Amino acid sequence: MFFNMGCGSDVTIKELAELVKKTVGFQGEIVWDSSKPDGTFRKLLDVSRLAAVGWKAKTPLEEGVQKAYQWFLDNEGKFRA
Repeated sequence: MFFNMGCGSDVTIKELAELVKKTVGFQGEIVWDSSKPDGTFRKLLDVSRLAAVGWKAKTPLEEGVQKAYQWFLDNEGKFRA
């Protein structure tokens, strides 16, 4: 089971896309349509209430993406017929 609790640091959609590309080994190009709106500029989750009770993220984003992708690979057969 996965929970997205946030970690208190920000990452752009482009940075996240590049991280996923690297993680899955995608060799193609990511094409951005700059004529479209950028959406929410900041996607930073507020973790101050979690921090106040002593919680802190233990898994860095890159490691979390790698673990999520590995879980998908390990369980892919359960979702594809």
